[in-house]
Amino acid sequence: MRKLIIADAPTIVLGLQDEIRRSEESRYDHRLHGVLLVAQGLSCQQVSGLLGDSPRTIQYWINRFEREGLAGLVEGERTGRPRRLNDEQLDEIGVALRQSPEDVGMIGTLWDGKTLSAFIKMRFGVDLKARQCQNLFRQLGFRLRKPRPRIAHADPAAQEQYKKTQKMEG
Repeated sequence: MRKLIIADAPTIVLGLQDEIRRSEESRYDHRLHGVLLVAQGLSCQQVSGLLGDSPRTIQYWINRFEREGLAGLVEGERTGRPRRLNDEQLDEIGVALRQSPEDVGMIGTLWDGKTLSAFIKMRFGVDLKARQCQNLFRQLGFRLRKPRPRIAHADPAAQEQYKKTQKMEG
């Protein structure tokens, strides 16, 4: 039997691993496959090489499965850090982003991370970095727009000199 080879396999593997991590159900299936491979006699080290997870992670899965059965493979609640802005504040930020920064008392004509950070600090007393505010744009369904620089009107003769193709005189 001929061995199949996938072109650009490392990139494909990373993409597939990202897809597995995308949903709770696929992560459960992924852990289930890991436990199945160990049950079939592979070591945690071998399974980690096949699935792309660390051997310690595979051991955690096995331990949870032995303690709790299939329920141990279901993803639990992730606590994490509490949000710094509540739903009402996020709604108010969404309303502000639909206006120009000048309309809400800020300087500038377009919203960017620094301007939104200053608005949140001024309005709610919450200090968020510009990068966090850039992520907040996406979270609220907005896109960052960058202003296009206006090129000063150049000398028409100088412009002709820099054109790639010459005009044909005929």
